Amino acid sequence: MAHRRIIIAGNWKMNNDIPESIALARELRGRIPELDDKHEVVLCPPFTSLAAVFNEIRDTAMKLGAQNLYPEHHGAYTGEISPSMLKSAGCAYVILGHSERRRYFNETGEFINRKVHAALREDLQPIICVGETLQERERGVTADVVTQQVLEVLAGINEAQIQRAIIAYEPVWAIGTGRNATPDQAEEVHLMIRSLLAERYGSAVAESVTIQYGGSVNADNAAALLAQPDIDGALVGGACLRADSFTQIIEASLTEKP
Repeated sequence: MAHRRIIIAGNWKMNNDIPESIALARELRGRIPELDDKHEVVLCPPFTSLAAVFNEIRDTAMKLGAQNLYPEHHGAYTGEISPSMLKSAGCAYVILGHSERRRYFNETGEFINRKVHAALREDLQPIICVGETLQERERGVTADVVTQQVLEVLAGINEAQIQRAIIAYEPVWAIGTGRNATPDQAEEVHLMIRSLLAERYGSAVAESVTIQYGGSVNADNAAALLAQPDIDGALVGGACLRADSFTQIIEASLTEKP
């Protein structure tokens, strides 16, 4: 298998005020295992806690990520956060196109694509989310839906840029539900995404792209999911809010794939 980065990212969503964020980051500092250059851990707290968490982890192997951005550098966009603001807070990563953004805030593939370009221009590494709903999976159109989403969010992205991006496959029906795709189901879609990237960018580039799995990843199922050949880490929701379970997921990611 190609030398791909294995990235475990914790999406804190709308949880943890500043003191709670500092406490969690500080506890993770004491638990995080030693990482080599193939493994990364990313913490994605709310906007209000970015700077505080960065101060806690700046001398560790952990990286800071944000949960969203607005695709303009500055301007009259009340309530929004620009890529450069995220960089100034210490961010190296940003989650884009999460299904909750698509569902609750009506974000389209075209708008998410603008965010991807904006992130890359500011040297932020985007974690780009794609995934189908339960109804779409039951109708047997998972491949069509995910393919369309990938093509939309990567419009205009070249070979050099895609190698600075991460794709996160997150079946919508498995987010926050306690249900998760089986390792075989997840691997099937990951392999499909990698094949799609190979068609567009060539097999060597496709093999270098990190593709995470997201969707009720926890300490119990992480090892089986991460053992799959095309699953290169996890975008973790609820389990990342507890230092013990998040650490166990990180430790599972350090195990050599069979």
